[in-house]
Amino acid sequence: MDRNILFLVNPISGTRKKEQLIAFITEKIKSAGFLHTIDYTNATGNYSLLKEKVIAERFTDIVIVGGDGSVNQVVQAFAALPVCFGILPVGSGNGLARAAGIPTKIKKALQVIIEGNTMPVDAFTINDAFSCMLSGLGFDAQVAHNFARKAKRGLYNYAKESLLQFFKAQPYGFEIKMPDFSFFTDAFLISIANSNQFGNNVTIAPQAKLNDGLLDVIVVQKMHKVKLPYAILQQLRGNNKMQKLVQDMERNNIVYFQTPSLEINNTLLAPLHIDGEAVETAKQLNIKVLPSYFTLFVPASRNK
Repeated sequence: MDRNILFLVNPISGTRKKEQLIAFITEKIKSAGFLHTIDYTNATGNYSLLKEKVIAERFTDIVIVGGDGSVNQVVQAFAALPVCFGILPVGSGNGLARAAGIPTKIKKALQVIIEGNTMPVDAFTINDAFSCMLSGLGFDAQVAHNFARKAKRGLYNYAKESLLQFFKAQPYGFEIKMPDFSFFTDAFLISIANSNQFGNNVTIAPQAKLNDGLLDVIVVQKMHKVKLPYAILQQLRGNNKMQKLVQDMERNNIVYFQTPSLEINNTLLAPLHIDGEAVETAKQLNIKVLPSYFTLFVPASRNK
């Protein structure tokens, strides 16, 4: 079947000049012999009219030109249609693209789209909200909430806000329930991941796979702040292997486990982010995986 590609460009994502980027995409896709259309993401997430266009014009692929927030929005809107998704990563973190092995260089990422190799990717829901990569409560969510109000984005400003919030961070009380176990904890943050990283190649969930049907949960428990950076560093290096969850709750500052579903009682209303975007929190969070929810263009090496 001939390919017909819809490129959805986030006009405010990253720092690249979008006019030059669109011209480059147009040149390369025409050279590859594919039909294509350029359109834009929108802040509301309402794509009802564009859905009709995708169906009527028989688009086969939808490529998101943006960051993780744009990927979340577009995949959520179009996943029910028989299309494949691609990512040209121009966001601040690009966590899902990096986890999938998609190059951050636009020329190479576009070549992945052209070659057309795909793999299924899981997603998950938090109550009625959709997530395709990484969501969380507490410290990093507060960073996301404050970062959303900044006039300028980019890695530098994100790192600056993270450092500021680190010194202000206070633990929240949570009850975490899984199908076969539950526990209470005071924690600085809880991350629920489908991919293995926060973005920018910062790996937080070393065992995570994009299509294993499991959520990777990281709980950074209450500790002295002098210990916090070292404990997180251990997790980033993958040195916090869990033998038994109960033992880890007692002796480890960071607890890491995998589960297809969980509930979190968030009675103190710790802030919440979904795929890096600040959202309204809730006292009760029901979280479950959506196995092989959408199809993503990835480098051929990912399927070897």
